[in-house]
Amino acid sequence: MNELSKDRVEQLLDCIMKNCLWQFHSRAWDRRRQNEEILKKTAQLLCGEEVDLSTPHDRCYHVDAYWLAEAYRKDYPWINAMSKDEIKALIKALHERLDFVTIDGSLNEELTDQKY
Repeated sequence: MNELSKDRVEQLLDCIMKNCLWQFHSRAWDRRRQNEEILKKTAQLLCGEEVDLSTPHDRCYHVDAYWLAEAYRKDYPWINAMSKDEIKALIKALHERLDFVTIDGSLNEELTDQKY
């Protein structure tokens, strides 16, 4: 990944870290699932694709994804000029970084406590 892409991932990550409470779920598997579903739906919204709303979980993730997509469009206008493939690659890199920061690289032992 080039420096511009890394910088953009960090900008998008900063938005999540400062504004989104869903990143603070108490268990690693919850965080991983939410990161995946919300960012998948965010990419679909940014790309103008149809978003699955068939389950209550899908609708819940959609609400967070909708807010995130709108914030990205407004606060990072460069995202509006990107192709669908570029957006998907950017969101994939963001997902990897978010999983690292909030799960895999976290020192929070509650995330893996079987009794919690």
